[in-house]
Amino acid sequence: MTRRSRRALPAVLAALVLLAASVLVAVCAIQLALGETPLLSYESVAGRLSGTTWSALEVAVAGGVVAAVGLVLFLVAVVPGRARTAALDQHTAVSVRGLRNALRSAAQVDGVESAAVKVRRRRVRAVVRTRRSVVDGLGDTVRTALEHRVGEFALARPPQVVVRVKALRSTS
Repeated sequence: MTRRSRRALPAVLAALVLLAASVLVAVCAIQLALGETPLLSYESVAGRLSGTTWSALEVAVAGGVVAAVGLVLFLVAVVPGRARTAALDQHTAVSVRGLRNALRSAAQVDGVESAAVKVRRRRVRAVVRTRRSVVDGLGDTVRTALEHRVGEFALARPPQVVVRVKALRSTS
């Protein structure tokens, strides 16, 4: 069970463009029904389009733009997004955000000031910061703690744990 990210932004943009076109057509139709001058005159649009040939540069540019937008929307719909869950077994999963937060708290061993954790499909990267001047063994301690916490989750494919230790310079 792998949940993928939603495609909210492209869907909203496409919906807004279609909504704007629909509102424009509806406003013009209502204005015509009331006998007023429409916002966008049908005669001027039809006259302009009837005077344009299929071989005109404007038609080729408009066709290219529409084809490019269509291709981008198609690719956004077909290409899978980033996984939002990590599989525990065939039927259960844990959110990547929850796993990251649990690993960040596990990385807070003695001597660690702060920890930043990135969870990917095959790798967990942790960057820990310490005020210690001697950091020997701290990376191994954090790695052991992270591997233990990953083991507690019993992921279907446990990721490799990579730890990087940064020593902060003392301000005193």
